[in-house]
Amino acid sequence: MNTAKHSAPQGGRVYLVGAGPGDPELLTLRAVRLLEKADVIVYDNLVSPGVLEFVSPTAERIYAGKRRNEHTLRQEQINALLVKLAHEGKVVVRLKGGDPFIFGRGGEEMQTLAASGVAFEVVPGVTAASGVSSYAGIPLTHRDYAQSCMFVTGHLKNGTADLDWPSLVRLNQTVVIYMGLGGLPEICREMVAHGAMSDLPIAVVQEGSMTTQRVVTGTLANMAERVNRAGLKSPCLTIIGDVVRLHEELAWFQVPQPLEVTA
Repeated sequence: MNTAKHSAPQGGRVYLVGAGPGDPELLTLRAVRLLEKADVIVYDNLVSPGVLEFVSPTAERIYAGKRRNEHTLRQEQINALLVKLAHEGKVVVRLKGGDPFIFGRGGEEMQTLAASGVAFEVVPGVTAASGVSSYAGIPLTHRDYAQSCMFVTGHLKNGTADLDWPSLVRLNQTVVIYMGLGGLPEICREMVAHGAMSDLPIAVVQEGSMTTQRVVTGTLANMAERVNRAGLKSPCLTIIGDVVRLHEELAWFQVPQPLEVTA
């Protein structure tokens, strides 16, 4: 938590809270308590409806979702909104899918709050890489398959691939790509062009940790076609590496069945 000198004039405070990958059971206790007491919730597109059920019925809800090429509020507007609400004396929860500091732009929001003299606190969340891979039965590291793991964003700048490809094709490494569905064909092509084997396993998980979770597996050579044929839609997480071979063996998560009610 930051120091007292960063308190807002009317005593408002902003909490940057990670909502996890989707399943509300993965929320931290701290997150639930803050959702129950907040005056205002400013939430993203990736926050699941189940998580929002913990929000107090008296709280104001402000949707600040951002999809590919579709932003309800620009990041600068979100930053200004958080400052404004805090200066009004509100207890604000800025609710972000996954973890605020892993491709969530939480660092930028915190910088704005600090520069504006607003008190803030960060509540970490289960990031999609660990939460979704766990629910898909894909360990990100494994002594026999991967001794390192790299997280990258698949948003390709100006529609072109600008990732550090040589670093992504190292042996015994798992690569997790956030927001990479739209650029998947190019990602697969570039990895092979930079030395990855075309039969390297890859998985794309849609709505991971939710009852609507879908997992499609394949290789760099055929994955774009398989995903297209399956009709996967965002939000998706892409996992590349030999650990994907363990999916069928370790896929523990099943869509829960409704309880049978007897008279």
